[in-house]
Amino acid sequence: MSNPTISANGLRKSYGDKVVLDGIDLHIPAGTVFALLGPNGAGKTTAVKILSTLVTADAGDLHVDGHNLATDPQAVRAAIGVTGQFSAVDGLITGEENMLLMADLHHLSKQEGRRVAAELLERFDLTDAASRPASTYSGGMKRRLDIAMTLVGNPRIIFLDEPTTGLDPRSRHTMWSIIRTLVTDGVTVFLTTQYLEEADELADRIAVLNNGKIAAEGTADELKRIVPGGHIRLRFTDPAAYRSAATTLNEATGDDDTLALQIPSDGTQRNLRSILDRLDTTGIEADELTVHTPDLDDVFFALTAPAPIPDQPKETTR
Repeated sequence: MSNPTISANGLRKSYGDKVVLDGIDLHIPAGTVFALLGPNGAGKTTAVKILSTLVTADAGDLHVDGHNLATDPQAVRAAIGVTGQFSAVDGLITGEENMLLMADLHHLSKQEGRRVAAELLERFDLTDAASRPASTYSGGMKRRLDIAMTLVGNPRIIFLDEPTTGLDPRSRHTMWSIIRTLVTDGVTVFLTTQYLEEADELADRIAVLNNGKIAAEGTADELKRIVPGGHIRLRFTDPAAYRSAATTLNEATGDDDTLALQIPSDGTQRNLRSILDRLDTTGIEADELTVHTPDLDDVFFALTAPAPIPDQPKETTR
């Protein structure tokens, strides 16, 4: 991958004897959403903290926006925005005051700060609530304000660490729309999430982190294909057609009660065409066809399953 906007080679981090990140590699192109999945404690937040200069890595060649994290962290900070797991919103002041505080931190003039704050409050549908204390905002409103504050400095790379945790479905979908708009504008989004549906909806590429290592990486469809269990289901109303199809597709598992056949499949177009061609050559036509593919839940459970406990030798008495 040429000129990734986020690049990590051999990223390592330990806390005492606990190895959190064990030499992971990440290469993320500009203008995409990259999702990092993993169980609690897998090291997702640690990766975000390191790449956003909040924590120092033990080892690794790390670059963000072309800048080396070890030698030029200030340039990295100027290029990024970070929305952490816990809101940075100050509930004691208004939404507008939160925005103006961020403008001051970015050294914007008062006039420019007010302009940027007003634009972002309108963009995130917070103008009507701008004069209210942020403590009165709903969870979804606080999260929108949090991201609006992150955008005050016009970052081209944004780290979102579990941005929709605790939000209701409507607020979560609003956040998805915001993230898609950011990417359309050319922003690169590094996303960690506990919601596999969220990664499936948003991410161009997904990596699964487990025991300090990247267990797998690829598009959602690529990851789904590495897990067995996909199949094509054919249902018939004519018992004779069902029996003929069962003979033709001898690898299928039949259900005589429902006149249905289940054929193992990787879900690809080529595999589906092959099965249908075999039926066509014998003049068999199914009344119903459905394709079942593993989802990201299946991928997650398969890749992060705890290692089995080895059998202990049985004690014998003599």
